[in-house]
Amino acid sequence: MNLLFDFNVDKEAKTINITREFAAGLDLVWDAFTKAEILDQWIAPKPYRLQTKEMNFQEGGRWLYAMLSPENAAHWSLVDFTKIDAKTSFSGRNCFCDENGHPAGNNFSITTHYFEAGTEVTTVRIEKKFNDLALVEMMASKGFKEGTEAGMRNLDEYLSTQTGKK
Repeated sequence: MNLLFDFNVDKEAKTINITREFAAGLDLVWDAFTKAEILDQWIAPKPYRLQTKEMNFQEGGRWLYAMLSPENAAHWSLVDFTKIDAKTSFSGRNCFCDENGHPAGNNFSITTHYFEAGTEVTTVRIEKKFNDLALVEMMASKGFKEGTEAGMRNLDEYLSTQTGKK
């Protein structure tokens, strides 16, 4: 199955928009984006890995995690969840931080994930609105698209183990 992957950088709006289809039902895809034990399995592009330190998926909750390099160098990120509509969408304020969740600087994005069930695929649209154009440009030039695409392929592999679909 040929699954849609669209990645668009809108510098004028300081936004990155990502659309991706997955060959799995809404419940399974929702869980893959909202449960730490599943996120840890797919979101990091290989050979990196993800390790969640804290996850409280509810409005006012947060997700604190590290992207670990093959040498175990940790790059910390924090998501503060601001709005959750079960199996429809969720939004959060994302930033780079230290291992305790203290933001590194004042650069952040407001990221919203939208989920739409279809007959054979679930479509996820991700909108990342940044507060600083320089951060958009850094993300666009430093492999964010390629890392996102690799992570999505990891998710395809995970989903196929759950559904039996290749």
